[in-house]
Amino acid sequence: MALTQKKVTRMSAHLMLLGAMLFGHPVIAEPIPVVSESFSTLAIYPSRSAPATVVSDNDSRISAEVSARILDIPVRVGDRVKQGTLLLRLEQKDFELALTREKAALTALKAKLDLAEYELKRARSLSKKQAVSEQLLKQRETERDSLLAEQQGQQAAKAQAQRQIDKTQIRAPFNAVIAERLAQTGELANPGTALLRITDIDNLELAARLSAQQTRDLRHLFATENTRTVEFASSGQRYALTLRTITPIIDTRARTREARLRFTGTPPLPGATGQLTWSPQQASLPADLISQRDGKLGVFIQADNKARFITLPQAITGQPVIISKLEPDTLIITKGRYRLRDGDAISRTNTDVAAP
Repeated sequence: MALTQKKVTRMSAHLMLLGAMLFGHPVIAEPIPVVSESFSTLAIYPSRSAPATVVSDNDSRISAEVSARILDIPVRVGDRVKQGTLLLRLEQKDFELALTREKAALTALKAKLDLAEYELKRARSLSKKQAVSEQLLKQRETERDSLLAEQQGQQAAKAQAQRQIDKTQIRAPFNAVIAERLAQTGELANPGTALLRITDIDNLELAARLSAQQTRDLRHLFATENTRTVEFASSGQRYALTLRTITPIIDTRARTREARLRFTGTPPLPGATGQLTWSPQQASLPADLISQRDGKLGVFIQADNKARFITLPQAITGQPVIISKLEPDTLIITKGRYRLRDGDAISRTNTDVAAP
């Protein structure tokens, strides 16, 4: 059977290759056709996010400081109260009686002190006439000084009794919302017993747990003052933020750090949940352009008609990777890269003839 021209050509090529292998002549591989595009064209800036919650600086349990029966709780759950608003009133009759007793003791002591002052004044007058001894004069002075010290102690006891009365009226320490009512009218309140839980509504901030990469992204954005994209998204609303701090503590289980951010405008309600979102300034390469060679992830670039494999230690399979060491005009091989090895000769076609 006669051989076709195509078969003859193929056999000739095989014979030439065999001869080159037998006689040691080098075989020059044909360049692999590829498609490549500049890094600036392929770069993306994917939005990043982390779960976040609005927290209050003060979420306080208001407790009694004295032991007394609860007379009235004029606030209800959900009420907004201003600093100084009466939250709870306790029975104060026993403390009023104690104050009356201290006042009476102070009045009696003042009478004794007046008498001691009179006797000291008279003793001093007689001492000038040498009608009384020096010892008697000294005794009158000692009596007066002792009563003065006793008067100071009694004034403190009176002030303490008044303070106990003041403690029967429990007031809001800051602007707040009544979050929970833990006691009822008629119950006996004891020192340390939690009666109400209130939440500060003026000092709110956002708490978010960030990975190491997310922490670097956020720090970089605020360091360059490019924070227009940093927002809190919750219930269809978006809120602008400023960074207060990233805690210098790493959670040993989740390997995350907590970021605390302040709201620049009207904040959401305490306890609101959502996503802290931002767009990093540094360009990323799409995940589908990442290749793996010898167990390492990286990207193929075109350099002097050769393929070069650039390893990316920070790359994660299936995720875009931030690229910081490539120039914008670097040519990234997008097609024909699956059969490439580092150093392979390539020809840029930028047509569909290149294999995927």
